[in-house]
Amino acid sequence: MTESAYRRVLLVAEAADKKKALDITVLHVREHTIVCDYFVICHGRSLTHVDSIAEGVEEYLEERGMHTLRRSQPTDAKWIVLDYGDVVAHIFTAEARGYYDLEGLWAHAETVDLSGLLAEAPVDDAE
Repeated sequence: MTESAYRRVLLVAEAADKKKALDITVLHVREHTIVCDYFVICHGRSLTHVDSIAEGVEEYLEERGMHTLRRSQPTDAKWIVLDYGDVVAHIFTAEARGYYDLEGLWAHAETVDLSGLLAEAPVDDAE
C-alpha cells in the first residue's frame, strides 16, 4: 500500500467513523481489479444517515486537499459511491449492503485490519 493510499484509506474510514458509520470495512482489491486499490465499505441507519456519512467524508477529505473525483448522484440513495482514484468508498443502507454483498463478491480480497487504528492513531491532529 502506498503511503498516499494508506493515508486516504485512513482518512475515509476516520471521516465515516466520525459520522457514526457502521461496520467500516476496508478491502485491498488491487490484485483483483484495475479500478482502484482499496474499497472502504460501511453503512448507515437510514437514507439521511447514508447521505450524512457521504457528505462528511467529502468535507473531511476536502479540508485536507483531497477532492472527490466522482460521486454517484441519486437523491435518497441506498448506495453512494465516492471515488478518490486509488480508494473508492461505498456507503450503503444496511439492506442495500446485504443485498449487494460487496464483501462476499470480493471475498478473495484481503481485509485490512482497522482495529484500534481509528481510536489509537489519529490521522490528522489539526482539528
